[in-house]
Parts: sequence; structure tokens; C-alpha cells
Amino acid sequence: MSLLNKLIYFSKKATVSPDKHIVTTDTPGDWERFYRNRWQFDKVVRSTHGVNCTGSCSWQIFVKNGLVTWELQSTDYPETRPDLPNHEPRGCPRGASYSWYLYSANRVKYPMIRGALAKAYRKAKKIHNDPVVAWESIMDDPVTRNEYVTQRGLGGLIRLDWEEAQEIIAAANIYTTKKYGPDRLVGFTPIPAMSMVSYSSGTRYLSLMGGTILSFYDFYCDLPPSSPQTWGEQTDVPESADWYNSSFLMLWGSNVPVTRTPDAPFYTQVRYKGTKTINISPDFNEAAKFADLWIKPKQGTDAAVGMAMGYGTCDT
Repeated sequence: MSLLNKLIYFSKKATVSPDKHIVTTDTPGDWERFYRNRWQFDKVVRSTHGVNCTGSCSWQIFVKNGLVTWELQSTDYPETRPDLPNHEPRGCPRGASYSWYLYSANRVKYPMIRGALAKAYRKAKKIHNDPVVAWESIMDDPVTRNEYVTQRGLGGLIRLDWEEAQEIIAAANIYTTKKYGPDRLVGFTPIPAMSMVSYSSGTRYLSLMGGTILSFYDFYCDLPPSSPQTWGEQTDVPESADWYNSSFLMLWGSNVPVTRTPDAPFYTQVRYKGTKTINISPDFNEAAKFADLWIKPKQGTDAAVGMAMGYGTCDT
């Protein structure tokens, strides 16, 4: 039975237009309310997803009752030079569904600690009033330390209040500094693009303590980590649009279509100009399928491959 016949069959009163394009029935339309409400909005604001991404894509955010209802790519970027593709569209499926993450029950909003470690620390605090001594008692007891270390990766996290969380962090930092030296304090802070205050405060703390400052690239791995690790700078490279001016591109350690989705068109489109691309990756990822040559070193041998390439360059 066709949809038209079904409407007429289940309706007490139905009229069909002469061209059969319009059917008017008395069927209740209350079921449509949920769908219509889902896409209603009070206002549209401009924003980006700079918290978890440095792509800085422009998005239209549709808001209803103070809540984000859905998001849409903006397509009003200024044009680039005549010899370069435009930057739009910029955005990815992760950005289009970011509001789901924003209100997810799994979003971490409070300090969390492994339950086994919290239990051990609170027990130690009842014996040792000094937080540093309490932490030291845990670290020096192989059995107690092993109880929480073996739980890593298994979940079991519980909520912690800020005061106790800061106390444990401070105690652990002081203990490590006293026993192993300040250079064993290793850390990184949020990216400057997200918060200069958070970035500078954390970096200054590590500097004053004599700790070792890592680049956030070491954690994100969505931009070339070798550059900041070797020379200490961050993002001191041409913008991705400049890829379109290249005649040879080598991707190593970056799966551009996934980790740099808004910039990927410059990598994929330049191939139509005849640019040769090489991808070095142990797995056949999204970037490898665009490569003229896919080099797949075995896991753990990439350092040897890099040294061999450097040796060959220096030798010539």
C-alpha cells in the first residue's frame, strides 16, 4: 500500500488535490511536536571549538533556553589568494556534535582520583598528620603502592573535592622533589590558544620549581611533535594553506584527515597539481590512502628510519 493510500485509509476524512501532490487529513499531528521542538532556537551566536582543537573553525551555534541545540558550519570566510583554494568549508563531524560532548554525563567536571589511591591516602593521613609524610608512607610501602598502580586503566575513579586534590598534588610534588630532584617534575599546561592564564601559570610554576616543561603536542599528537621537541618552539611553521605551494609532502606522525580535518583539503587537493606525497605510518590510515608512497615501518623502528634518513642527508 502506498503512503498516499495509507493516509487516506487511516484517516476518517481525507481530501486529495487534483494533481495528487497534496493530501489533507484529520490525522493528529501531535507526534510532530517533538521533532519541531528539537530544531527550534532562540538565537544564533558565533563561536568555535578552541578548547579541544586549534583549528578555530567558525561555527553558528543555535541556542534555546540558554542551551546549545545544534551547530552549523559558517561559510563566510574571506577568500584567499587566487592561486590558493579557499579555507572553507572548515569543520568536522566532531565539531558538529560538540554540544553532545558539552552536556555529556561522561564529561569530567570535578577532580577525580583512583578509588584505591584515595583509600590509601586517607588511611595514611589518619596516622601521619603531615601530607608529605603520608604520601611518602604510601610510596615506600610496595604493597600499598602496588594496590593502586595495578588499577590503572581499569576505571574505578571517584570524585574528589578541590582542597583534598590540591593537597595530594602538592604532597606528591614535594615528595618527588625531595627524593629525586626538581627536574623529575615533568608536566605541560593547556595550550596558549585556549587560555594564556592557565598556560603561563602552569609553565611558571614548573619553571620556578626547576621542573621539566613538555609541549602540549606530546599529549595531543595532532601537530608535528618533532619540531618543538627538537628546537623548543611551537607552531613556528607556515600555515597549512602553504602546503598547496609544495611540490613534495611527507607526512610522518600526523594523520591529517583525522587530526587536522579543516586543513586536510590543502593536502588532498595539491595532489591534482602533481605534488608527490609520502606517508610514513605503521597502519594504513586515512592519510596513507592519499599517498603516492606508503612507508610502513615496524613499530619501534621509526627512530632508526629517521636516523638513517638523516645520515643519508648529511652524507651527501
